[in-house]
Amino acid sequence: MKKSGVIKNRRYTVEGDSSSLCVAPSLVTDQHRWTIYHSKVNLPAALNDPRLAKRESDFFTKTWGLDFVDTEVIPSFYLPQISKEHFTVYQQEISQREKIHERCKNICPPKDTFDRTLLHTHDKSRTDLEQVPKIFMKPDFALDDSLTFNSVLPWSHFNTAGGKGNRDAASSKLLQEKLSHYLDIVEVNIAHQISLRSEAFFHAMTSQHELQDYLKKTSQAVKMLRDKIAQIDKVMCEGSLHILRLALTRNNCVKVYNKLKLMATVHQTQPTVQVLLSTSEFVGALDLIATTQEVLQQELQGIHSFRHLGSQLCELEKLIDKMMIAEFSTYSHSDLNRPLEDDCHILEEERLISLVFGLLKQRKLNFLEIYSEEMIITAKNIIKQCVINKVSQIEDIDTDVVLKLADQMRMLNFPQWFDLLTDIFSKFTIFLQRVKATLNIIHSVVLSVLDKNQRTRELEEISQQKNAAKDNSLDTEVAYLIHEGMFISDAFSESELTPIAIDTTSQRNASPNSEPCSSDSVSEPECTTDSSSSKEQISSSVTPGTVDIMVNEDVKLSDLELGKLANNIQELLYSASDICHDRAVKFLMSRAKDGFLEKLNSTEFISLSRLMETFILETEQICGRKSMSLLGALQSQANKFVNRFHEERKTKLSLLLDNERWKQADVPAEFQDLVDSISHGKIALPEKKSGATEERKPAEVLTVEGQQYAVVGTVLLLIRIILEYCQCVDNIPSVTTDMLTRLSDLLKYFNSRSCQLVLGAGALQVVGLKTITTKNLALSSRCLQLIVHYIPVIRAHFEARLQPKQYSMLRHFDHITKDYHDHIAEISAKLVAIMDSLFDKLLSKYEVKAPVPSACFRNICKQMAKMHEAIFDLLPEEQTQMLFLRINASYKLHLKKQLSHLNVINDGGPQNGLVTADVAFYTGNLQALKGLQDLDLNMAEIWEQKR
Repeated sequence: MKKSGVIKNRRYTVEGDSSSLCVAPSLVTDQHRWTIYHSKVNLPAALNDPRLAKRESDFFTKTWGLDFVDTEVIPSFYLPQISKEHFTVYQQEISQREKIHERCKNICPPKDTFDRTLLHTHDKSRTDLEQVPKIFMKPDFALDDSLTFNSVLPWSHFNTAGGKGNRDAASSKLLQEKLSHYLDIVEVNIAHQISLRSEAFFHAMTSQHELQDYLKKTSQAVKMLRDKIAQIDKVMCEGSLHILRLALTRNNCVKVYNKLKLMATVHQTQPTVQVLLSTSEFVGALDLIATTQEVLQQELQGIHSFRHLGSQLCELEKLIDKMMIAEFSTYSHSDLNRPLEDDCHILEEERLISLVFGLLKQRKLNFLEIYSEEMIITAKNIIKQCVINKVSQIEDIDTDVVLKLADQMRMLNFPQWFDLLTDIFSKFTIFLQRVKATLNIIHSVVLSVLDKNQRTRELEEISQQKNAAKDNSLDTEVAYLIHEGMFISDAFSESELTPIAIDTTSQRNASPNSEPCSSDSVSEPECTTDSSSSKEQISSSVTPGTVDIMVNEDVKLSDLELGKLANNIQELLYSASDICHDRAVKFLMSRAKDGFLEKLNSTEFISLSRLMETFILETEQICGRKSMSLLGALQSQANKFVNRFHEERKTKLSLLLDNERWKQADVPAEFQDLVDSISHGKIALPEKKSGATEERKPAEVLTVEGQQYAVVGTVLLLIRIILEYCQCVDNIPSVTTDMLTRLSDLLKYFNSRSCQLVLGAGALQVVGLKTITTKNLALSSRCLQLIVHYIPVIRAHFEARLQPKQYSMLRHFDHITKDYHDHIAEISAKLVAIMDSLFDKLLSKYEVKAPVPSACFRNICKQMAKMHEAIFDLLPEEQTQMLFLRINASYKLHLKKQLSHLNVINDGGPQNGLVTADVAFYTGNLQALKGLQDLDLNMAEIWEQKR
């Protein structure tokens, strides 16, 4: 029974600690591992290759087969040659250790019987363990597994049903004995293993006793040391520590006194703020509130009596914000709506600086929007007031009948309306100057704050560097912790730091984010003195002054925000210019509803354009940027003016051409003066001269730079119209490109319409001419030549007023010049064609017979004389000669053709003599004409050239 109990206990132990079996070494598991003893083939047999013809001496190449050829291996160049000398250093180092090892072996000889006894014992224990079933040796052995439990304790041994109780009981007993036997085997092996390691167990127990002895000696030494330290403390340190405690107590009393004094000062904050607000000292009130809140959060934190003061100050600060915004709105209204006089002095500059600084301190940056809205309202009121003042001065306008102010304004004539617009522009100029002066003050405040922030940051960096250097130089050897978290160095430094606490005030103001003073810190009296002194400083400096005075206080804006605010101020100035221009545009559009601006003549529109350009230039000089709205409106009206200007002159030119009879006209003296002024470089309409011009008689031709031009009246007026275009460009430079296009169109129209009337014989139906004579053609050609003469002058005039990128538009003049030259060439060809048809008609009937000269040649000479008479006074001599050369060439061609038809040759016969006489008559008559004396006729070309 005793053994069975042991078996039960051991069984539960094995079952309960199955995990330990998995970790501990197991002889049962290890015996199934493969070792060298399981090898069935010895090493020599494995290395011998029976296929080799002879046994190789090399161990590594014996098994490489018959095909292997042994070759000499070349030594590697990268591997050094190893010799015994390489191991000399190692042998010297290891020789001493080897000697020690040999000496130890001699002292502790090995046990010869150990191996054999151990091997015998191992074989015996192994044999015993083989009796134990393998299932007990498995690492995952656990009885809670149903399969494992059924294998160890089968149910067949416990089943008592069916009358088999005695046999089952015997089986159960046998199973119990078997398990007890297995347990004994395991216990015996465990005891054997423990016996093998008994020396290690005894050695550990011995070491434990020695360690206890060492601890006992150490404890006695520590006790002696403590006794000595206690004696030293009593003799040498107790008095000094008492002095230090008294110094700390005194400092704490000073702290309490200063704290109470500070509390009394903070208690007077609200009444002081009320007094400051009553005098509109917003900046001083805000500084006092900020200082008080800083003191509450750092030095008076946790004071029960001040638990509501912080929230009260926050509400008071919000109230001040609203008061400052309302004050700034009132100031803006008063500043912008005061009478617009020539002087642009700033209204209450110190008040403005104080308000702006207070708004910046509270980060209320929307005050610029308030100013912008006030500018818009003021701009509207300026126009409205100017209109009311002007209408009230006009007696013809009945304000009781015409109720609307816009309708009353539309009843003004141009001079009255022009004076009104001039007054509006002058008021807007003063308004912008006033806005610029105010914004300059605001901008200077912002820049001063920005500059102060940068200087403060530089001072902080310098102070940090000095403090770091000072901390490194302190002697920290005496800074040991001695009592209540205080250091000796702190205790010694308190008496030194307290007298100079006031000097650190500026440093704390320069760095508002410094750490709060704790109740135990030595620098707490310093903070207390600092707070009180800073509050007194604020109370004494709240009087508004210049920008420099205000900047000495703290502003919670970053450099980026201040820079953005400065840009917004500049943009607000640009916006003021845009507002004035927009209101001026609306004023112009309200007047232009009935087509008033489109009905202006050139002089009136030029005056209006110059006035608007002057205002645009003045606003650009004031604000630094050109506003485009009024300039766009001016350009739009200029385009309409150009269209009307062009249509009027084109219609006028069309009427002149339709009534032109293409006869030479007399040239009035004023037109001669006009072209003379052009020759002197003045492309403009000359001023009328009284008296002298009326006495001068008209000339037959127009003299231009020494050349005479016989012209029609339409061309004279066309030249005047061209000068009107050029003068308009000088007066309104913005319409240069449009005027160039319109003038090109006008010149093209004159060319095409004159071609239709003269070459196309349109004048026969339009004017009622009976025929288009050679004189009409020559006069038309000369008029075209006059226009061609002035095209380069016009081109140069426009080129001087165009931008370089607009020079491509000058190609219109090149096209026009080419068209005019083509037209002149067509007229010359028409004159030649007239004579050509005449030669064809007369020479086709020519017969070589007496009398001489023949009637045919008499008629030809008569027609040539008429032609010369018609064109010689109209065309220049060079052109006349060229024209008659072409006519002569046509004559020779027809004569040659007729002589060939009559078979008359240059053989010296009678017929040849008759022809020669007729030709001589023709040549003499032609060369007798004026200007044709030196004409080379070359009449030999009429005869056929015979080889």
